[in-house]
Amino acid sequence: MRPFITRFFAWYERNYALNIGIAAFLFLLQLVHLYWLTTDVVAMRLTGESWFSPSGPLRWFILIVDYTEIPALFSVSLVYINELRKGWNWKSALFLLFLNSQWLHIFWITDEFVVAELGGGAGGALPVALAWVAIAIDYLELPVIYDTMRKFALAIREQRTTTFLREELR
Repeated sequence: MRPFITRFFAWYERNYALNIGIAAFLFLLQLVHLYWLTTDVVAMRLTGESWFSPSGPLRWFILIVDYTEIPALFSVSLVYINELRKGWNWKSALFLLFLNSQWLHIFWITDEFVVAELGGGAGGALPVALAWVAIAIDYLELPVIYDTMRKFALAIREQRTTTFLREELR
């Protein structure tokens, strides 16, 4: 197993700009979800009025974006696992914790629960405070999104794309 991991991360490093670019793109899409969450669900709870209630194709787009969260979590987690593999640092560990707290939100405190609780519907047996916990977990993505975009910009600036273009696309 160890040789596979070593080979995988060697490939990952050779293609860092591509990998971080894919991760950044997938994670950047989560801003669409956060916008909907803030302007529809949170605004409705705090002001009694939704500021954005998508329907039709836009609603489907937001639903599809929500499903990109799982590949985003995997791809961005690899960014920070790779950094921790090179050497321990608190920022990478903390961002990995922020990222992977999303699993709690995805599989336990779902968006459906949040919408039901904060939208005034019957949310179920869980306390309403958990809906706010789920929202807080979603917002933990923001510093990681920023950092991932920064890493992508640095990779481009440092011309880490040349290895990919030279070796992988020939």
